[in-house]
Amino acid sequence: MTEAEAGKRHIVLDPDGCGADQGWMFVIVAAPTGVVYQNQGGGYGCLQYQQEGYLIPLFGPDLDEALQEIFVGELKGCGSRRLDWPPALLDRLRMAVDQYGVYGSGRHEDTFPTPLVLDESRLSEVDEAWVPVLTPDGPGVLVWENSD
Repeated sequence: MTEAEAGKRHIVLDPDGCGADQGWMFVIVAAPTGVVYQNQGGGYGCLQYQQEGYLIPLFGPDLDEALQEIFVGELKGCGSRRLDWPPALLDRLRMAVDQYGVYGSGRHEDTFPTPLVLDESRLSEVDEAWVPVLTPDGPGVLVWENSD
């Protein structure tokens, strides 16, 4: 651990898979909060990703269904880091991300959730359970339970 990381609090979002079958999804908005969220991603690769920021929960039934169809169904749980996304699959990913909206941005006049947008400038970072997005408050990461 570096000296800069030593003073930060690290929170594992799904330690030991204890959230299994409960269905959860969050957006980690990048910000200098001193709190670093960690999530396992990459399908069977079981990679550990982390982002400093603040956590916004997403609510609804079967939240990760469209994403699971892509990462578990189409990509067979093999992860997708640095994948050269075929246009049709990339369109499906865009649509899957677009269905999520976040409340609680810094703009208090928002009465409806603002849709997330796939951050295509960080497409090489996309992996199962770890999708870079743009939020009303800046860059973030959409996370959910890894399928492994």
